[in-house]
Amino acid sequence: MNPDPVEKVFSGEGAVSIYGLGYVGLSLTAVYLRRGLRVIGVDIDEGRLESIRRGELGNAEEEVRDAVRRGLAENRLTLTSNGVEASRSSVVKVVTVPVYLDWLTRKPSFNALRSVAESIAGGLKKNDLIIVESSVPPGTTESVVKPVLEENGLRVEEDFYLAYSPERIYVGRAVRDIEERYPKIIGAAGPKSLDAAARFYERIASKGVYRMSSIRAAEFEKLAEGIYRDVNIALANELALAAMRLGVDFYEARSAANTQPYSHIHLPGPGVGGYCIPIYPYYLMHSLYGEGLVLDLTRTARMINESMPSIVVRLAESLWREKGLDPRSSKAAVLGAAFRGDIDDTRLSPTHDIVALLRARGFDNIVVHDPYVKIDPALSRLGAVLTDSLVAALKDAGLIIVSTRHSSYKDLALSRILSLAGGEPIIVDATSYIDTDTRYRWVAVLGRYFPP
Repeated sequence: MNPDPVEKVFSGEGAVSIYGLGYVGLSLTAVYLRRGLRVIGVDIDEGRLESIRRGELGNAEEEVRDAVRRGLAENRLTLTSNGVEASRSSVVKVVTVPVYLDWLTRKPSFNALRSVAESIAGGLKKNDLIIVESSVPPGTTESVVKPVLEENGLRVEEDFYLAYSPERIYVGRAVRDIEERYPKIIGAAGPKSLDAAARFYERIASKGVYRMSSIRAAEFEKLAEGIYRDVNIALANELALAAMRLGVDFYEARSAANTQPYSHIHLPGPGVGGYCIPIYPYYLMHSLYGEGLVLDLTRTARMINESMPSIVVRLAESLWREKGLDPRSSKAAVLGAAFRGDIDDTRLSPTHDIVALLRARGFDNIVVHDPYVKIDPALSRLGAVLTDSLVAALKDAGLIIVSTRHSSYKDLALSRILSLAGGEPIIVDATSYIDTDTRYRWVAVLGRYFPP
């Protein structure tokens, strides 16, 4: 019998188990199935497993839908909540469960990751390969996962292989990102583990693999990617606010500045959402507690981006106070629930903060429109109505805030908004997406000149 886990899975002799069937886990499942592998999908949420069995995959890409349905039909995809049995039945185990962040203390919780490691350890065998793909504070794989895996006497590099390979996907195009767009970053517990993980992903990613010197370096690299984005978005937000104060059109200046090959000024917006970019700065700062280094730029960028929902609402408030709008008797419409355009993901969406701030200022009638999002528990808890009807959302609205860059909003002319709303609503566009095709007193666009 071939002891090599990579040869086993690609010959069909062994299976790959994926722990966590959220967006990343399901995307990896699809990629492995498309490569012809046998996959065991593991998730503790039985409701989630049943939804997948029924083909209810939300707004997943068509490639994911097709691969999962075909995998189930061909019996190459098995779904289970029994992580120990999945470990016994597989030779490669891929971990995608998140490290959650306590937003009160800004400290990460490793409970889910540790629980998965315990399940894998319960079925771990000689020559198995474990790959952690979750974004984590540097040092986590070796300090949290490795000790649990070795509790039953097996040793990494001697008996099994352990590697870290961060997911590098953009919501809405995950399959192509994994298969075509980026090389797979890999760090490992030793040369044997590095070789095994590299050989596995060399057969998956057409861009090949990028071998790192250590697991910690690979963990750090993933956070660096996200923090780079966060800092540059914060810069764009700060420049947009400066332009408004100076009576300058930020977008005109940005277009001109970005003709210089070393200038890559990002777009501003109402904040940064998703369970990646807002989290990574805190992971890295957590890793440096007690190390004598304070990440001033990283921390300041996070503060700027977290303040943007409040800035957007204050911009609206300055207009409604000047106009004499009474929040208690007015309807507020927010266009966009997703944290980014043309997806259905609302995790840590700035819209949640905008709705909460409007509620705190007296708005009881708040409607959120989104063409992709069908349900959002956070908005329900805030008492906002979610709809996919733009007509219903805008009808009789006294305040309208555009918070997401959905493509459908880009063709939404100001004149049509006014027609659908009726009356003279206050409009704040935090995306600079709507077409200001007519002059109107009560409209403000983030990054453009504030109306007199």
